[in-house]
Amino acid sequence: MKFKKISDNEVKRIDKLQSEYFSKYMHLFDPPLPDGVPERLEKIVRSASISVSDVVLDIGTGTGILIPLILKYGPALIYANDLSEKMLKSVRERYPGVRTLHEDIRNLELPDRTIDVIFINACYPNIVDKHGSFTNIRRITKTGCRVVISHPMGSAFINFLQEKVPFPLDSFPENKTAAKNLFESYGFRVSGFVNEDKLYILILEG
Repeated sequence: MKFKKISDNEVKRIDKLQSEYFSKYMHLFDPPLPDGVPERLEKIVRSASISVSDVVLDIGTGTGILIPLILKYGPALIYANDLSEKMLKSVRERYPGVRTLHEDIRNLELPDRTIDVIFINACYPNIVDKHGSFTNIRRITKTGCRVVISHPMGSAFINFLQEKVPFPLDSFPENKTAAKNLFESYGFRVSGFVNEDKLYILILEG
């Protein structure tokens, strides 16, 4: 089973909506965070088992909420990707050592087999072309990579957001079997799964 293919025009239309929305409301994604969220974000980052030799890519980085937590592990390099240039400007100002990538995931032109760890935190439902994106993610990741798909407010929070934003949001895979069926055809296996009231973590290995 693979994700359905989306037309280029539809991807560009929704990408534009998302970029405009998150640029307008970027202040909502900065601290102070709701109670318990900082601790859950730490758990999300810890689940990737980052080492000092790892190259990390934070997809949908926003204002870089995960970056200080990633930096604690001293990885070799961090890339931060987002559709909003305004958000990436904030990341560059706060974390000048981080390399920013302003592009849709499916179009990232990183070299083959260069990434060890990918975080897709609070961003998976927003990915329009999941087929193209995970095809490209598999291309740029090394053997033994970890891809962490997560949300510090839990999967049910997406149901609340679906009524608030001007673009479609997909649901997270609801269990390990659903995740296996989606991602194994892209060369990933499910190595970890948490679906609690206020925490979602899906760990893929390649």
